[in-house]
Amino acid sequence: MARIIGAVACSHTPTIGFAFDKSKQQDPVWAPIFQAFAPLARWLDERQPDVLFVIYNDHVSSFFFDHYSAFSLGVGERHEVADEGGGARDLPGLAGHPALARHIGRSLVADEFDMSFFQDRALDHGVFSPLSLLCPHEPQWPVPVVPLQVGVLQSPVPSARRCWRLGQALRRAIESYPEDLKVAIVATGGLSHQVHGERAGFNNTGWDAQFLDLIENDPVRLTEMTQAELATLGGMEGAEVIMWLVMRGALSSNVRKLNQDYYLPSMTGIATAIYENLASAPIAGEAQRHRRHVDEQLAGIEALEGTYPFTLETSVRAYRLNKFLHGMTRPEHRARFLAEPEAAFEDAGLTPEERALVRERDWRGLIRYGVIFFMLEKLGAVVGVSNLHIYAAMRGQTLEAFQQTRNAPGALYSVAGKDAAAQAWDTSAPSSSTSALKPS
Repeated sequence: MARIIGAVACSHTPTIGFAFDKSKQQDPVWAPIFQAFAPLARWLDERQPDVLFVIYNDHVSSFFFDHYSAFSLGVGERHEVADEGGGARDLPGLAGHPALARHIGRSLVADEFDMSFFQDRALDHGVFSPLSLLCPHEPQWPVPVVPLQVGVLQSPVPSARRCWRLGQALRRAIESYPEDLKVAIVATGGLSHQVHGERAGFNNTGWDAQFLDLIENDPVRLTEMTQAELATLGGMEGAEVIMWLVMRGALSSNVRKLNQDYYLPSMTGIATAIYENLASAPIAGEAQRHRRHVDEQLAGIEALEGTYPFTLETSVRAYRLNKFLHGMTRPEHRARFLAEPEAAFEDAGLTPEERALVRERDWRGLIRYGVIFFMLEKLGAVVGVSNLHIYAAMRGQTLEAFQQTRNAPGALYSVAGKDAAAQAWDTSAPSSSTSALKPS
């Protein structure tokens, strides 16, 4: 089974990435940053974790306020470097670990954390700034990551206690994963700083020292603090240290601190620490019992013939094809698809199997492949096929036979909007049936 070998905690200020990119290792102003990170890099190199679970916050680079979640777990196969305004840093993308990520996601939801999940989103300096100094990365990073983005920029944000409890749930999730993996937690953020308003430039080195003592020896006291209290002591943006509580909650109550450092060059207190996990192995059937808990909601679903739950595994596996079909919501995409379908397939990098499924309008095959139904109705709207045609095809029936199973046999409908071409099946529909054209 998987186990948490320990954690490294560090600030994620862009200062760190800037110093690395500008080769400031020998500059006396910047050298202390490299010296502080060196023990963490050595520990990771010596312990050789199989996966890094990285806790960070995005700085409105990949996540915007049109949809902003408290806890967002990265479940995709790869995570690229975000462009934060002047071009992306010259770093390779990070491999994900979708299997572990989806187990963690399922486990956290089973423990009543309302997670969101992301794929195909780049990671910004919240991850790549510290990782630059934690791991070698030429030509590629040595270890995959599972990133957890915590929404700390827009209030209300998760409380310190909620982050602590998420960490405890994260421990249950990782320790119940059946594969033998060594997982290291990487907590990022802080320490004291404020980057906005008349209080910009605020620091509190005394609080930073106290926080480092409490996170090691008495973290529960930190869980009782409000955002206002954390901001008062450490600056408004410094309140992001609640992300360290996710890390600390995932470790045993007993940890061994192997290293700690602190440096305040400019705006942010840059702290680094290594905590070795002193947890005992799961007791008796503890892990198996938790896996049953995780599986409970879909237990027995396989007995429902013709039913294909859209799971995280499905989402990752069929992401490319679902994304292609979701593109039918964009006028330029659907126009290219209708005019040059093979070129559109090539643009999207669809596999031969995926192309054939779309080309042949194999509605049942698309569902079985992992396409969610609501992408089928978008494709149907573009190519002039009603929802009822799709339902019938999935059941292996003619449209006429399927319609006879409905209360209003003449009701045909689609999600096609005002820009859609004339729907041949709709022009002959009696006007009296219009009120019945409602989605199921």
